[in-house]
Amino acid sequence: MMMMMLQVGGMSVLTDNIRQADDDNPRGYYELERVKEIEHDKGWLPLAEGKVVKMVSVLLRHLPDDHDYKVIFMRRKMGEILASQRRMLIRRGEDPDAVSDEKIAEVSRKHLQQVEKWLSEQQYIDVLYVRYSDILADPREQATRISRFLDDRVDPERMAQAVDERLYRQRS
Repeated sequence: MMMMMLQVGGMSVLTDNIRQADDDNPRGYYELERVKEIEHDKGWLPLAEGKVVKMVSVLLRHLPDDHDYKVIFMRRKMGEILASQRRMLIRRGEDPDAVSDEKIAEVSRKHLQQVEKWLSEQQYIDVLYVRYSDILADPREQATRISRFLDDRVDPERMAQAVDERLYRQRS
């Protein structure tokens, strides 16, 4: 949702469109596969200058410290994340009970605490934390916050209009 909002708001998004829209993400994934290899391949970073790139939190540690970054860190209730993951595994024909929800939640919470602490110590990374549920509750207010964070480089009205509450399927 955030990637779509930023694109509609006027930002250029760096994506390879390899992972196509599906039942889990009907508007698409907005991903660049090379991002997953950032620890060993930073050759794509010049292409990302001034653009939006989707990155999972575990990879942030590999961003080189010779640039400044603005990170919009999406937060979502753990129950919603687990429900979403479960639905995705079932759709793929994988066992959703291979690892217990409790174990996944414990590992995830610990990871998020470590990442947030690490981010707070990085002088070259500016972070805005945004709750998924807050965007759905008041898209205009959150889009305005995001616009300010991005030095007014995006149109908050257009961003807010891109929010589709019908896509909020895994609620807790």
